[in-house]
Amino acid sequence: MSPLDIGINLVLSVVLIVGAYQFYFFTQRHWIRPPRRFVSPIDERIPYMPGWSWVYSFLYYPAILYLNLIAGSPGHFLRMAFSFIVLLAMQLACFTLYPVATPAHWRREPDSGARSERFLKFVRNFDAESNCFPSMHVSVATLTALHAQTTLGPVAFAFPLLIAVSCALTKQHYLIDLPFGALLGWGAYRLYLQI
Repeated sequence: MSPLDIGINLVLSVVLIVGAYQFYFFTQRHWIRPPRRFVSPIDERIPYMPGWSWVYSFLYYPAILYLNLIAGSPGHFLRMAFSFIVLLAMQLACFTLYPVATPAHWRREPDSGARSERFLKFVRNFDAESNCFPSMHVSVATLTALHAQTTLGPVAFAFPLLIAVSCALTKQHYLIDLPFGALLGWGAYRLYLQI
């Protein structure tokens, strides 16, 4: 693709990411029924490590934007972008029909005033405790890795693995959210292959 095509695709990618989050935030604030919360002894034993908030937020977007560099044509880019729209629709259905929230006390972890904790608190100003099942971070990371594996090979799957670890260690998700997020991303990719 030409540099102009790549530039246009990058702009479209940013618009899609920002636009997708508007739907995400809408479902976070407009419930059909109150979200469920679970008591999970395994999740409670996972340590809170706010330093992983940097992986949770800053690895995420560059990895997604990497797909712009591997799109072979504008049509290839459009089909990849459409797979993320399909994934978004699947996620929104889950968030609407089966809302789940993390325990409130996970948001009240000890505050040392460290930069990582301040950053995680900033993220949580936008990202409420609801909409956690399945993990949108893991589903998007899985779909991204499946697209990227054509150029990166198996190393592409380090991305969803790191994102899943960050989801658990920042207490943004239950463990059960992670494999279901990966499954949703895989499902969107299977639909993409049918296009």
